[in-house]
Amino acid sequence: MVFNLITLPITLLFISIGFGQLYYAIRLKRIFPKEHVFINSFINFVLWIITGILYPFFYPRVTEDVKFHQAFSMNIICIFAPLLVFLILLYQSKIVLKDKPELRENRTITQFLEKYDIMNKNQINNKSYSLRTDFHRKIFHLLPGLFIIILRIFAVEVWEGLWGADQIYGVSGYEYAMFLILTIGYTGVILFAALDFVRLAFIFEKSNVYSLLPDCLSNLLIKTLKRNENYELTKNTVLVLSLIPLLFLPFGVFTAATLITSIGDGVASIMGVSFGRHHFPKNSSKTIIGYISGFLASLGVSFFALWLFESHLGLSKMIIISVSGALVFLIIDLLSLKIDDNILNPIFSGLIMVLLYVVL
Repeated sequence: MVFNLITLPITLLFISIGFGQLYYAIRLKRIFPKEHVFINSFINFVLWIITGILYPFFYPRVTEDVKFHQAFSMNIICIFAPLLVFLILLYQSKIVLKDKPELRENRTITQFLEKYDIMNKNQINNKSYSLRTDFHRKIFHLLPGLFIIILRIFAVEVWEGLWGADQIYGVSGYEYAMFLILTIGYTGVILFAALDFVRLAFIFEKSNVYSLLPDCLSNLLIKTLKRNENYELTKNTVLVLSLIPLLFLPFGVFTAATLITSIGDGVASIMGVSFGRHHFPKNSSKTIIGYISGFLASLGVSFFALWLFESHLGLSKMIIISVSGALVFLIIDLLSLKIDDNILNPIFSGLIMVLLYVVL
């Protein structure tokens, strides 16, 4: 696990994006002090820096074959992803919006919020929102972890185990899994960051960048955002950034933390919205049934992850680790801190579970 110059552009790009998003966050806090939670944005900034620095250290060895894959990954992350964003914005500017001033005028934050309020009229004071919106949100939160798990299984069990491709390309299934996960994950967060830079460009009064946001993405945001999140950085970005450092953990523990964050939180939220009657605390939108459902779901997915990827562990050890992860989720849910649970859940559940993994 050593640093090499091939990956330096990735580190520099992520640090640059981190500072860019920090600048956006500072302006958002000044303009929308009640809606924007700056602590989440600052942690997001720190995670960008950490993720950029960590990239080369995920590879256990540095050979010519590994360097080739790192170079290929660097080109996708640092060249292809920004180029794709540039081409999309260029297409919007030169083709979609060309000679269509009325369309440009309709693509404003004011028009977006009016449409948002119409489509999400079931919301009440931003504290409860429709089951449909919540379902869309949780599906998007599930996707990053699900992709990582699928890629890991494919690389180790199929690419190396079934095809024997490690003998041809000179990289192990674990290294190839890291190549796939990091390439897709890092590219994904860059695309989400670009989305933030465009959709939050309304903080600059004289800027027309917001009008470059494609209608399909605008409609998707309406389905997946709470109203106050229109003044926040994208949740999926910070979720992926929180998960990436956990790739150093045993994969079963990493998977458990990932599923707790997505499925555990999703079940708690959906069950609470659907069947919750008794709120705790009284002035909170969270319900007793939501807490119980989230705990049980977290316990179940944690045990499943450990059984699937850490089969060498004894049954009692699996149960103890699973219960610890579920308890961490429950405690974080009960505390209702201002810090985003997409940050707290994976990091703290992962740390507690890996501690027990080592100690027991």
